[in-house]
Amino acid sequence: MKKGEILEGDVCRVDYPNRGIVKIGEEKIIVKNTLPGQKVRFVIQKKRSGHAEGRLLEVIAPSPVETRAPACSIYPACGGCMYLTMPYSEQLKMKEEQLVRLLSPFMGEGVWEGIIPSPGEFGYRNKMEFSFGDAEKNGPLTLGLHKRQSTYDILDAVDCALVHEDMTVILKKVLSYCRENHFTYYHKNSHIGYLRHLLLRRGTHTGELLICLVTSGQEDHDLQPLVKELLALDDLKGKIAGILHIINDSLADLVQSDETRILYGTDSFEEELLGLRFQIRPFSFFQPNSGAAEKLYQKVREYVGTIDKNSIIYDLYSGTGTITQLLSPAAKEVIGVEIVEEAVLAARENAKMNGLTNCRFLAGDVLKVLDSLTELPDTLILDPPRDGLHPKVLPKILSYGVKKTVYVSCKATSLIRDLPAFYAQGYVIERACAVDQFCQTPHVETIVLLQKLNS
Repeated sequence: MKKGEILEGDVCRVDYPNRGIVKIGEEKIIVKNTLPGQKVRFVIQKKRSGHAEGRLLEVIAPSPVETRAPACSIYPACGGCMYLTMPYSEQLKMKEEQLVRLLSPFMGEGVWEGIIPSPGEFGYRNKMEFSFGDAEKNGPLTLGLHKRQSTYDILDAVDCALVHEDMTVILKKVLSYCRENHFTYYHKNSHIGYLRHLLLRRGTHTGELLICLVTSGQEDHDLQPLVKELLALDDLKGKIAGILHIINDSLADLVQSDETRILYGTDSFEEELLGLRFQIRPFSFFQPNSGAAEKLYQKVREYVGTIDKNSIIYDLYSGTGTITQLLSPAAKEVIGVEIVEEAVLAARENAKMNGLTNCRFLAGDVLKVLDSLTELPDTLILDPPRDGLHPKVLPKILSYGVKKTVYVSCKATSLIRDLPAFYAQGYVIERACAVDQFCQTPHVETIVLLQKLNS
């Protein structure tokens, strides 16, 4: 077996996240974007001691678990969804098996509590970033999602199964308007062009919509006719709270703002979770599946359990302060720490709106903020980004020696990397579960309750 060699084989299982395992003789090859039981053709890209990595070329035969038709027209070309042809029960089973394999070295008997399904497997996303481009070189303008394994090709997402139908209606209107008016799109190589992204956000429980057209500043167009057409849409289930024009001249292919202009309404919308209201702006972090987020937060609150009313809770990587606010009735004070200043400002506004006076939100790098705090925590909530805890943060939080730590992980392999440090300090996993926030994709949220022994 050598680099560049083309091989065929059966996927015996899929490890987290999205790592299909194909065995050829004694060799193990990792082939991503595959399903268990598929027969696939792939090309060897990397060869290492003990295993190799291959790039999928073709699915020769489907998996026995692929028993339903895909729910959108651009599957499997689109890189957004992986499991549309698998019944949801099979997706949950596979994700649970993956997590148990990862966590089993750290879990005792009866610790694992299972995976909690999303209340809805389709139309659940409350935020979506669509890109402008073309599906083929010099083709017509497209608006949608990247073609799998492609940096440049953009497929029209006119029937995406993950978003609410309101988002699809808006996408179609924006695309038709931009085509009719011959707007150019921003080319990543030359950095020339106008249209970049369409950012849509929708409150699942409130129905409020925020529409953000992201362009470069290279052209000047009157966007009020587009605003009028959007406001005239009569088939929306929800209500448009705001329409924004975001100007982004950075070279990076990221949705960000150099300048934000309000074309209609406000620059935020509201959502409800577990009886609390949250004001959300274009770049505020908020869990993308509101229904599953409620399941997630209920579980976090359950894992925290009954604590002393005089206790202090640290909620690290707190985003817009959702967990911070939900835990406020249980403690003397809950301190949320978040590096994104916009998210902290939103968290403060949300706490005020919800009448909560014992939440404090601090902006800055977690390690630096922790060094400035004099109050020691009694309980820790950790909800870090995908890469997990920073190596310098881990010793700091372990030095507190708190009795309970609830770790929420959106990337279980990062959690597994951090767990040995907890175990070395006398912690064990007392309870563990998962919440499927990302149906049809490889991602899943994992929650563990770490209890310090002899405390």
